[in-house]
Amino acid sequence: MMVGVVGAVVPALPGITLIVGAIVVWGLVAGFVGLKWALGVAIAALILSFAIDYLAGVLGAQRVGASNWGQVGAFVGMFLGLFGLLPLLPTGIPLLGLLVGTVLGAFVGEFLHRRELKLLLRVKQSAKVGLAIVVGTLVGNILQGVLALISLVVFLVTTWPGNWA
Repeated sequence: MMVGVVGAVVPALPGITLIVGAIVVWGLVAGFVGLKWALGVAIAALILSFAIDYLAGVLGAQRVGASNWGQVGAFVGMFLGLFGLLPLLPTGIPLLGLLVGTVLGAFVGEFLHRRELKLLLRVKQSAKVGLAIVVGTLVGNILQGVLALISLVVFLVTTWPGNWA
């Protein structure tokens, strides 16, 4: 379950999905006794986390007037930043590559789209979009971490021997 909480905050790791899976496995072992609330909260958190995952980056980008090019560039950059550096996973560098790749991808996508602007304005708008997408994504990850912690606490409270529920 703790891996699920960490995964909710770290991009590209399945956070709340692991928590729901752990609760289901616990339920199979324990006969699903007392898991109604824990499973319900975890599934609700999972659904909310999907919405947050999508909306966080998009809303951050829309606030600064990002084009679809910037958003697609962010996704491509995130993908390349993570998987391009995957051989260095033990060092943690792919997680850094995820953030740097997202910023660079959004910047390049927006820069290519804004050809009508003068160079300095083009660079400024592209940098603003890259930063906004990363900030939106980080805020989304923090919210997902909160949802994961809520799911974990509800599970512990409802399954602890002599529980309080």
